[in-house]
Amino acid sequence: MNGDKGILIHCQDLFKIYKQAELEVVVLRGLDLEVRAGEFLGIVGASGSGKTTLLNILAGLDTPSAGQVRVGERDLLDMKEGERVQYRRREVGFVWQSPSRNLLGYLTAQENVEMPLALLGASAGERKRRARELLGILGLQDKAHRLPNQLSGGEQQRVAIATALGNNPPLLLADEPTGELDTRTADEVLGWLQKLCKTLDVTVVVVTHYEGVSRYADRVVHMRDGRVESETVVEATYRRPDELTREEYLVVDRGGRLQLPQESLDKLGLEGRAHVEVQDDGILITPPRRKE
Repeated sequence: MNGDKGILIHCQDLFKIYKQAELEVVVLRGLDLEVRAGEFLGIVGASGSGKTTLLNILAGLDTPSAGQVRVGERDLLDMKEGERVQYRRREVGFVWQSPSRNLLGYLTAQENVEMPLALLGASAGERKRRARELLGILGLQDKAHRLPNQLSGGEQQRVAIATALGNNPPLLLADEPTGELDTRTADEVLGWLQKLCKTLDVTVVVVTHYEGVSRYADRVVHMRDGRVESETVVEATYRRPDELTREEYLVVDRGGRLQLPQESLDKLGLEGRAHVEVQDDGILITPPRRKE
């Protein structure tokens, strides 16, 4: 785990509601989440769980309906459109699932990485230095002058990551960055994200269906029905700092709400009402007694 750093992302009682004709679709339902600066967070969940909506809100690509959401000093609920544009340009990098959406096909790898800095008015020398630095960290220094179609899928995604980090943002967001990759290449990309998190001290948040993210992230949040269901935390053991353990925890939000994993609900036969009893060594949850 990273050291004791401040909170970069703070979400409290966050709602997102989409209106479709006369219907309202509630995607985020009072979500609470905090992410520390320098942390590598994975977010997993079934389709429709709200994880991509959350990522788009953090990226400034979508606006929340209610609640609190802050990234650093930015209040994303009250930002004006001009402030939102500057936020996306300067303070957050974004990686899409499809490499073709991340990169301009007529620019070389180095030119793609330089593009965000060019938009900010950086000098040619500064752009080249930053691009070479990032491509070197990602093991692509010998591919700097190749076009995207001359790179493998994994190499394209690494260039996309470098491009997202071109303007040196404190936050890197990735939406299914391994979705179009095989398992071996997916592990390579996640390994590079882990290295960048530690090397550049950037906060990384990855939304994915790939459960293998738990081998690389400091913490994995499991979402269901627009809320955080549980967390898997990676910690060093007391014996050796390089020996890691993974513990899964249920999450009680600020409103006292607790989501049990679906497999627990099925096993206990819980639906509707349940008995809750606080005991000295924990909480006992049981289904209501059936009438004879």
